[in-house]
Amino acid sequence: MGNYSIAIHGGAGTITPSSMTPALEVKYKEALHQAIDRGSNILAAGGKALDAVQQAVEVLENTPLFNAGKGSVFTKHGMHEMDAAIMCGKTLQAGAAAGVYSIKNPVSLAREILEHSDHVFMSGYGAEEFARKQRIEFAAEDYFFDMFRYKQWCEVRDSNIFMLDHTVGDEKFGTVGAVALDMDGNLAAATSTGGMTNKNYNRIGDTPVIGAGTYANNETCAISCTGHGEYFLRAVVAYDVSCLMEYKGYSLQQACEKVVMDKLVRFGGEGGLIAVDALGNIAMPFNSEGMYRACQTSNKPPIVAIYKNEIKAVGKL
Repeated sequence: MGNYSIAIHGGAGTITPSSMTPALEVKYKEALHQAIDRGSNILAAGGKALDAVQQAVEVLENTPLFNAGKGSVFTKHGMHEMDAAIMCGKTLQAGAAAGVYSIKNPVSLAREILEHSDHVFMSGYGAEEFARKQRIEFAAEDYFFDMFRYKQWCEVRDSNIFMLDHTVGDEKFGTVGAVALDMDGNLAAATSTGGMTNKNYNRIGDTPVIGAGTYANNETCAISCTGHGEYFLRAVVAYDVSCLMEYKGYSLQQACEKVVMDKLVRFGGEGGLIAVDALGNIAMPFNSEGMYRACQTSNKPPIVAIYKNEIKAVGKL
């Protein structure tokens, strides 16, 4: 039995001290603490990385602070359309769901797809039909209603504008995720999102796409991304980090920096990711103003941060 590492995120974007009240900052950090505690407690007890990332993400899905699960934004049609994915680094098994409406915890559906389906990716009505068969918990429409999210939508619902969570001038890429290494040396990653405010045409971003927004491989790393999904899809961000490690011998930090701070920036992609490698090293780079994030290892207490420069480097704690 070795050591464990875990990291979580709650979205990235234009998140600055001036855009945050002290009371709201406390709420965000409390939610991040709750999520990192849930995952690390599982790992400390010898539990699986898959269970740790799923349950950490569920904590974030259960609060309206983050754009996932309960806090999901409104679509063009005034609905809540959610995506999620989870992946096991040991077996390379994965489960993903896109465009589901009434699933209380979309990451739990992704886990069921991984465990109890011959498929990797399900969407819409079919994914919900599978969820009912597996007794996944559904929630009524009012469970997902949040006045702040509703006001966001009202500002743009009569236009063709979509927003990346807050307002056009205060972008936040609303996604939550977790990555972990358990004491058996196995990696896992999970990501969940409510997408974009006022999104249309059943748009799907990078979150549920294995290799783009979510990836895990015991030989390299586990990755969960948050950002403008179209760019992360085109760059195949999560898998690209893994490839740089596997084929070019990059360290986790070097690979993450190359993809997030160089490759994405060069063609206009904004956001970040969280990552852990097979040795327990953690990286949490982002090229935006801030990213809700936290990490913990078996030999160090949790670190929780929101803004730039709160954590210079993480490495192996």
